[in-house]
Amino acid sequence: MSPHPRPQTAVIGLGAMGLPMGHRLAGQLPLSVYDIAADRRAALAAEGARDAVSPADAVRGADVIVLAVRDQKQVEGALFGEHGAAETLHPGSVVILTSTVGPEAARGTALRLAERGVLTVDAPVSGGPVRAGDGDLLIVVGAEDAALKAARPVLDLLASTLTVVGPRPGDGQAMKAVNQLLAGVHIAAAAEAVALARALGLDPATVVESLKHGAAGSFMFADRGPRMAQTYDDGPEPEVRSRLDIFVKDMGIVTTIAKDAHVPVPLAAAAQQLYLLGERAGLGARDDSSVVTVLSPKSPEGEGR
Repeated sequence: MSPHPRPQTAVIGLGAMGLPMGHRLAGQLPLSVYDIAADRRAALAAEGARDAVSPADAVRGADVIVLAVRDQKQVEGALFGEHGAAETLHPGSVVILTSTVGPEAARGTALRLAERGVLTVDAPVSGGPVRAGDGDLLIVVGAEDAALKAARPVLDLLASTLTVVGPRPGDGQAMKAVNQLLAGVHIAAAAEAVALARALGLDPATVVESLKHGAAGSFMFADRGPRMAQTYDDGPEPEVRSRLDIFVKDMGIVTTIAKDAHVPVPLAAAAQQLYLLGERAGLGARDDSSVVTVLSPKSPEGEGR
C-alpha cells in the first residue's frame, strides 16, 4: 500500500475518459482539475474539486497527476508547454499517463520527467466512459515499483482489472497497442457485417441482437452494433462515446510499431484505412460506430441493393 492513502491528486484533461475519471475520484481524494473547457471544470468543482487555471496550477502540491489527454501533442503541451505542469511538479510526485501514445512517446516523456525527479506510470486505459465513472476500467501498467506504489491509491479507484506488464514506461503502451489492434479490427468487422446485412435487406438492429451472443459475437459487435443500427434510424445520431479519430491515431500507432517489429498486420492495416476514409468523409468527431456509413451510406442510392 502507498504511504499516502489519500494523495493530493490532479486530473489534467476532462474529455470522454478524463471527465468520468474525475467524477470517480472527486470526493474520495483531495482533487484539482484542469481542462480548456470551463464547463467541465465547473462540473467537478461542484463535487468539491479545485478548479485550476492551468496545468501548472492544477499540479501545484499534487502527489499524483492523472494525465488524460488525447494524443502525444497534447501530452507535450500539458506537461512542457506554456504554463505546463512541469513548471510546478515537485520531485517525488508521479504522473499517470492514461493516454494511448505509443511506447517510444511514453519512454521519451518519462525520461524528461525523470530529469525533474518526477516518476511516471505508463497506464493506458480501456473500457469506455461509463466504466471509467464506475471505477471499472482495464488498466495495463508499465512502471517501476516506486512509481506504482505511489500511484496505487488512484489506480485502485479507477481500475477493476490492473495488470502490470513490465517494469518501465512504454510496456503498458505496448500492451495497449495489442488491445487496440483487436478493438479496431473488431469494430471494422462489425461495420462490414452491418453493411452486408443492410445490402441483403436485413434489419441491422435485428442482426445485432440475434448474433451478439453467439460465436460470431464480440464485445465490440455488442457495444458498437446497436449504435451502428441507430445511425440508420430517423432519430438523433448516436452519442459520441469514442471519437472515430481516436482509432485513426491508435491504428496508426499499431501499424507503425508493427512495422518496426517486422510483424505483418494486414487486418489492422485494412482497418486503419477504413478509419482514415471515415475521417476524410468528415466523421472524425463522431462516434466511431459511424464508420459503418463509409461502407453502407445512409442514402438509398448508396446502399447497393
